[in-house]
Amino acid sequence: MKSTVKMLAPVNGKAVPITEVHDPMFSEKDMGDGFGVIPTGNEILSPVSGKVMLVASTKHAIGFSTDDGLEVLVHMGVDTVELNGAPFELFVKEGDTVTAGQKVATMDIDAVKKAGKVTDVIVAITNTNKVVKDVNVTKGDVKAGDDVAEVSLMAPGESTAKPSGKVDYDQLGKDIVKNVGGVSNVENVIHCITRVRFYLKDDNKAHDDTIKAMKGVLDVAKAGGQYQVVIGPAVEDVYDAVVKALGPGFGGDSEVKKEKVEAPKGVWPKTKFYFSALIGIITASMMPIIGLLAASGILKGLLALIVSAKWLSATSSTYMIISAMGDSVFYFLPILVGFTAAKRLGANQIIMGVIGGVLAYPTLVQVATKTSSTAMNFNSNFFGIPIHIANYTYSIFPMIAAAWIASKIEPWLKKHIVMSLRMILSPLLEVFIVSAIIIVIVGPVITLLSSYLANGIVALLKFSPAISGLLIGGFYQCLVIFGLHWAVIPVVASQIATTGHSALNAIVSATMVAQGAAAMAVFVKTKKNIDMKQIAGAATLSAFAGVTEPAMYGINLKYGRIFWTANIGSAVGGLITGLMHVDMWGFAGSLIGFASFINPKGIDSSFTGYLIASAATIVVSFVCTYLFGFKEEDLESSHAVEKVRLGSREPAQG
Repeated sequence: MKSTVKMLAPVNGKAVPITEVHDPMFSEKDMGDGFGVIPTGNEILSPVSGKVMLVASTKHAIGFSTDDGLEVLVHMGVDTVELNGAPFELFVKEGDTVTAGQKVATMDIDAVKKAGKVTDVIVAITNTNKVVKDVNVTKGDVKAGDDVAEVSLMAPGESTAKPSGKVDYDQLGKDIVKNVGGVSNVENVIHCITRVRFYLKDDNKAHDDTIKAMKGVLDVAKAGGQYQVVIGPAVEDVYDAVVKALGPGFGGDSEVKKEKVEAPKGVWPKTKFYFSALIGIITASMMPIIGLLAASGILKGLLALIVSAKWLSATSSTYMIISAMGDSVFYFLPILVGFTAAKRLGANQIIMGVIGGVLAYPTLVQVATKTSSTAMNFNSNFFGIPIHIANYTYSIFPMIAAAWIASKIEPWLKKHIVMSLRMILSPLLEVFIVSAIIIVIVGPVITLLSSYLANGIVALLKFSPAISGLLIGGFYQCLVIFGLHWAVIPVVASQIATTGHSALNAIVSATMVAQGAAAMAVFVKTKKNIDMKQIAGAATLSAFAGVTEPAMYGINLKYGRIFWTANIGSAVGGLITGLMHVDMWGFAGSLIGFASFINPKGIDSSFTGYLIASAATIVVSFVCTYLFGFKEEDLESSHAVEKVRLGSREPAQG
């Protein structure tokens, strides 16, 4: 093993010992020994040969690992994280192998200066205490690629690390929040590679000296309107503790932390408990986007009405653009649900949004839509393993499952990945693992269950239209919760393609009307809670326009009795639909889709049956909900499902 390692100047300029750079975190060697260069050029070279282990998202820092065991950080400028990558261009990515002297980036030093930032290029050996005995720096003018430092390495087993007790990050987070002026003084908080950065209402309320003296804090700095607490490599741990101390509304977590609720004993009580937990997670994940879903549903309904009236052609550019406005929230629902479910379950919201993007990726959607929906029909492979890729657009449950899996994986990755590599390896592995589990396991399982349901539904329809109307009407929206309703769509499409009409779609239409009628009962009965009245009103219109998600997730499921009183109404509507042999000649259902019930040969008993079934559905669902399903006192206290957070990283709510 070498006893010394040469390090090159990363840029043209003046070389200085690290103690002379203009950043106290580096100059005091809190990030390790090394050197700096006051640059006169823009090209940045690698000071060592090795592997790129870290690239900051803001492009201002690159980390390398060498065969000699050095972990080297090249930090371009001081506080340049605030420039969001604008002055930098990178030519390497994580995982690349580089040689000393290879061009890895450019830094526009004029732009950095214009932004009021210091341009020092700092090279720090972040694991100095483990491998470095001494660093000798040749001061003075240098050219990029010149030898500028000689690093003396420790012998195997040698160490200069000073013993220190373990930092209690939770307590440190509380102490920092207290001494920056308390929660009320914090507007927002973010972090970069080494610092927790607060936006404070009043910097004068912060106790600088007290914070500096805390174990685990290296320094305090103020720049760019931020109050910066310098932590070093443990910044993510401290940031998490700070966010926890700040409570709701910070760090992407607006959920109220509740005390742990233990699951009851017994198989059936536990089953009910965890099912309530699941419903609580689903409704909480959907609530932030209910308004958007309602608006999109109304727009989709109006568009269907306009097309039915032949005021607009379904092949026109205008139709395409408006349809995109109405459909986009549903098409990209996995991304939105991934983000909101992550907040609920304690996973990383950005990463879950990316995983949602994987499921909604156009190439995968194209594969799914061009092949059979049967899970045993393998339409792709993963590392040579035959798999069935399902269509995840419009889906909710797979992303709830993904967020739960991520909430379990993230702490494990955080625990087992070294801090210097965590920023890049953790999200990389999480996206890969969670996406693979959903695509290879969860999706096919749901598709397999859906295919069995489809076969059962077809058999039931052949056996008895009335019984099938009663059962499908009563339980169809239960399938929607878990994404199993996709089983119905191929059956409906097949019926319309072969016969020109669909009795099954007529039953489904009744379930939409029922959900809307239940939401309408909430709207009428709510007197004091203006927010709920607005949600219920929008959800009613959306359901009558054929989109039930706002009613389902915004109201009916959240206050469980309403969901079942709505299902009673849809069971009655389905029964009448079956008894009167109602058919549909189009896809658009609910009240807005009335034209789909008109036989192209002329109005017949299907349209009459539709009107009778819809009226009965509205009356039964509305009355049952008004009398038995809802009382305004339900809004005053959280429903049981709101007390449960199945598998959350916060204190488990179940």
